[in-house]
Amino acid sequence: MPEIQHYVLFPNHDNAMRLHRELKKIGVRATIAPTPRAASTCCGVSLLIQEEDVGKVETCVKEQRIDILKIAEIEKDVNPRRDRYC
Repeated sequence: MPEIQHYVLFPNHDNAMRLHRELKKIGVRATIAPTPRAASTCCGVSLLIQEEDVGKVETCVKEQRIDILKIAEIEKDVNPRRDRYC
């Protein structure tokens, strides 16, 4: 079964950085990542979160009134030949 990753997508960079700060305050780990093209062609920044934290992230977004586009579930793309030059 393919691994699913959860990305929070934003209309702009400022909202991504703001949510990242707020999540850090409440102890939720989020990784700043490029937005996968399979998810959106909007803002180039997204937050990669764990599946078990989706509810906490949604609550934080609502309480802090941070604009997001959506939380997208993307199949992890594992390509062992990526970045091989030889």
